[in-house]
Amino acid sequence: MDGTLAILGAGRMGEALLSGLLRSGWARPDAVRCTVRSPERARLLAEAFGVRADTDSPSAAAESDVLLIATKPQNIRALLDQIAPKVHAAQTVISVAAGVPTGVIEAALPGDIPVVRVMSNVPVQVDEAMSAVAPGRHAGAVHIATAEAIFGHVGRVVQLAEEHLDAVTALSGSGPAYFFLLAEAMIDAGILLGLSRDVSSELVIQTMVGSAKMLRDTGRHPVELRESVTSPGGTTIAAIRVLEQERVRAAFLNAIEAAKRRSEELGGA
Repeated sequence: MDGTLAILGAGRMGEALLSGLLRSGWARPDAVRCTVRSPERARLLAEAFGVRADTDSPSAAAESDVLLIATKPQNIRALLDQIAPKVHAAQTVISVAAGVPTGVIEAALPGDIPVVRVMSNVPVQVDEAMSAVAPGRHAGAVHIATAEAIFGHVGRVVQLAEEHLDAVTALSGSGPAYFFLLAEAMIDAGILLGLSRDVSSELVIQTMVGSAKMLRDTGRHPVELRESVTSPGGTTIAAIRVLEQERVRAAFLNAIEAAKRRSEELGGA
């Protein structure tokens, strides 16, 4: 990484990004500064990662080339008020605050500050995140490339217009929760059928890992892969029939649409 990075609001997402960037070698500890609200939390981050960590966000903003805003959405306006006098147009501001439009951030900062909004997800913790990058009005190719470089070291990245980020939030941002809910249900089904929790968990988790790798690595359509498992008159088609009768597909469509609406509401708020 060229220059210095400040992670403002190094909570779970901020810490996961910090860990991944250091682990990949893209960032050096002496080129990263983190800020948090608690001195004790700052001490723990400094000890764990060897970075400078404290509670002084304005100072961190003044001395860094890239500002990564990882605070909770409800705290972002207070943070922007604190750092606004220190931010300048030669910096890149990247926000992962869910539901907060770039226009809100741009309006709170002086001048034509380049702002890039990113919607990522919790697999950032294992370097398998899915992130969508959307530029604000003043962000150019170099600022987008910086955001893509950061999140590309902890998973995969796509660039989209900001108008699509509420859909991204509903689909991949919240997506891990849907996946975990499905895993939970399948594990419980295994227990119902007489398997131990440990055995059921191992069967389900490895099945999900293997199936996800097939989707990603073969490039085949999900329908094609599903049909390859579904023999005429067999066990799988019996199960699929019940899932369709119970409108599981429609439930997923409705749930994800509801998540998008809620993201839009939070952004408006």
